[in-house]
Amino acid sequence: MQLNQRGKGMPRKILRLPIVLDRTGLSRSSVYQRVTEGRFPRPVSLGARAVGWIETEVEEWIARQIEVSREIRTQRAGVNPLSSR
Repeated sequence: MQLNQRGKGMPRKILRLPIVLDRTGLSRSSVYQRVTEGRFPRPVSLGARAVGWIETEVEEWIARQIEVSREIRTQRAGVNPLSSR
């Protein structure tokens, strides 16, 4: 079994494009545009005409998008996220 980059014992899984689109809610062109811009994980080659994305990298991207979205929303509302602690 190959470990993920964090070594937690979970096997790495490669996601094909339809799954990436489903999980992110992005369109095909948006995914490839963001890859080109360095704003989305790069796919790995699976063969001459096939690519896939490492699941953990896609999940980390989604988590970052959620964090950024919530930070922006909090800033717009003028709420200090640390004041509730």
